[in-house]
Amino acid sequence: MKLPIVENSGSNSESGSCQPSRCGSGTAATPLPADIQERVANHPCFSEQAHHYFARMHVAVAPACNIQCNYCNRKYDCSNESRPGVVSEVLTPAQAVKKVKAVAAEIPQMSVLGIAGPGDPLANPERTFETFRRLSEETPDIKLCVSTNGLNLPASVDELCKHNIDHVTVTINCLDPQIGARIYPWIFWDHQRLRGVEAARILIEQQQKGLEMLVERGILVKVNTVLIPGINDQHIPELSRVIREKGAFLHNVMPIISDPSHGTYFGLTGQREPTAAQLQEVQESCAGDMKMMRHCRQCRADAVGLLGEDRGEEFTLEKIDTMEIDYPAAMEKRARVHEEILAGLEQDQNPTDTGVTDGRAVQMAVATKGQSLINQHFGHATEFLVYEASPEGVRLVGHRRVPRPYCEGGSSCGEDAEAIMSAIIEQLAGCEVLLCSKVGFEPWTALEAAGIQPDGEHALEPIEEAVKSVYQQMMTREPVELPATERQSA
Repeated sequence: MKLPIVENSGSNSESGSCQPSRCGSGTAATPLPADIQERVANHPCFSEQAHHYFARMHVAVAPACNIQCNYCNRKYDCSNESRPGVVSEVLTPAQAVKKVKAVAAEIPQMSVLGIAGPGDPLANPERTFETFRRLSEETPDIKLCVSTNGLNLPASVDELCKHNIDHVTVTINCLDPQIGARIYPWIFWDHQRLRGVEAARILIEQQQKGLEMLVERGILVKVNTVLIPGINDQHIPELSRVIREKGAFLHNVMPIISDPSHGTYFGLTGQREPTAAQLQEVQESCAGDMKMMRHCRQCRADAVGLLGEDRGEEFTLEKIDTMEIDYPAAMEKRARVHEEILAGLEQDQNPTDTGVTDGRAVQMAVATKGQSLINQHFGHATEFLVYEASPEGVRLVGHRRVPRPYCEGGSSCGEDAEAIMSAIIEQLAGCEVLLCSKVGFEPWTALEAAGIQPDGEHALEPIEEAVKSVYQQMMTREPVELPATERQSA
């Protein structure tokens, strides 16, 4: 399916945010229930399909946090790091509303506004709910979302419902306070700073209570879990089972970011990040009858644009002050664009059947700028989506971020090429094919030498159709393994 390269999103779901209906849960192998599909159809963070077409933005109005995580270090006035807790500007509610209108007018794909920090939104209730109140009145066609650590969630559910928020993300990393004490140095609770196992116990109880309250109100809940090797990796499948039973419909297991340069406790003490294979193994162990999120980019708290891109520099306060915004006209344009895209998405709801009945699983990396197309030059990619093809079908299994593009253009092209290429190949471990719009001779040779076959023959084709085609060709020509005795005689 090829959709217009313009915009996405449809109008918000008609279902109210606080209806007394249980949302249920999807499965890893089958589509989400129809009612949930409708509610997330244009939500890039809650729908794997929508993330190719719809844009999101976060507004950073919540600077304070009520817990400390060993994997977090909030940074302000920072533009060179791409991770949660980092922002270039902290906004007032009035500034946030103005910025939302500017982005929505310039990026008609935008469908979702979230508050995710840089601290915890519910630890900044006045700033958070004033922003939501104004946005629900002034931008009624935009979905409103919040992401929280859950400590203040039970006390905030009623207020969330007042602002028509029906998508909430809660970060839950464990159920065992002993594990929690290794992740959270302290929490601020009941006007005092608490530490150790008792602090973790209170946080976990509040998270679970808040999850149950949200589900009772019919609010869709996505749970984020940070995978920390050696600390909670063996515990996550049990966590996934419990949150599934309590009604969370989507589980996002994401890798810890522990680069020492970020200054987090885990980064400075040598906590290792999981490999792509380890992350996938944990995700697979959790994929029972609940959908696992595979397309998370662990966005900044002021991210703007499609997942995997950040256009925040286009919308600084200084720049939006010069913009003339006709918001009613922007709403009309966005509605047309969203309707077009949703109509196209409805035609492509079924998983891609590879047409192969007997074969092994193959992972392929894809360079894409969005629209579910192979439309990016290898040298320009900052990340690669990874798809797996097998006799069961084609599915997204994750994404691999690279330290920097192989070629950024101009005089930088070819600079430190060997080191960059080595880092990219390391990130693509396990992939046998790389699909892109174009690839140069030198990287082609390096990829082939590493056992990754470059392929530029499917430029501008839909990703899943191209993956299917390449997989069929591979399985057709793949040699049959001879018995050991015949190999020896040969």
